[in-house]
Amino acid sequence: MRYITGIENYDGKKNTAVTLGKFDGLHRGHQKLIDRIRAYVSGDCETVVCAFDMQRESLMTNRERREHLEGQVDWLIEYPFTKSLREMEAEAFIERILAGKLHASHIVVGTDFTFGFGKRGNVRMLRDYSARYGYTVDVIEKERYRGTVISSTYIKDALAQGDVALAEKLLGYPYEMTGTVRHGKQLGRTLGFPTMNIEPEEWKILPRFGVYACRVKIDGKWYGAVGNAGIKPTVTDERRRLLEVYVYGYEGDAYGKEITARFCDFERPETKFGSLEELKDHVRKDMEYGERFFRDQEEFGEK
Repeated sequence: MRYITGIENYDGKKNTAVTLGKFDGLHRGHQKLIDRIRAYVSGDCETVVCAFDMQRESLMTNRERREHLEGQVDWLIEYPFTKSLREMEAEAFIERILAGKLHASHIVVGTDFTFGFGKRGNVRMLRDYSARYGYTVDVIEKERYRGTVISSTYIKDALAQGDVALAEKLLGYPYEMTGTVRHGKQLGRTLGFPTMNIEPEEWKILPRFGVYACRVKIDGKWYGAVGNAGIKPTVTDERRRLLEVYVYGYEGDAYGKEITARFCDFERPETKFGSLEELKDHVRKDMEYGERFFRDQEEFGEK
């Protein structure tokens, strides 16, 4: 897959099957669009995902989106939502971008797709101009879960409640974050349970602040862990978002390593305790909860 930032850097020569949208999270609804463009792959037709970068709190970083799409499509174009894009008339977008730049033969969008200045372009306009510019239009119905349309907003709402199990069902994969282990105050080590601190990227959403059972990947190997997502109000007033994890069975030095944490189950909300001793007692209970969680997972054959 070729990855580029900015439509001006696209230099493909073949016809394309293209899908466009925000693609925040690449959830099950998005996957339907990608599956459809993949059905058009041929010797003279490549697949293009054009993702509008809105620069706001998101389920997925650009890097994560790139990793998820690797091997699925030919091109991923991150398209910043610039002033020129916002002010481009809808027909000009069809003429200059879809037909002129991307050589679109097939355009695949959701039912509510809009584009162009004032969002004047829509599915109907795409169809009206299809003969003039020589492309077909596929409009894909929304994917639903238990009768509710799957959307990035639905997933964000689930994460805001700490319902990471529901978020996984909607996404089609577990919710994760990746970061580099940083030195902290080493309070966990002082309390008897050394932890690793990773900080989410600026726009990456953390689920509801609280304690979770997690799986953590270090040096390519997955470990069970229990982690606190939040701002650690008992020990600091910095209000810096962190995920602090205690990893079962890991005895190496992870400082400076990039690790991935996968949220598996929510235990309790983050709490500001009255003393370090009270914090220590609850952390001990959290560790016992994590041990029970992963023991139960093993009993049911889950990995």
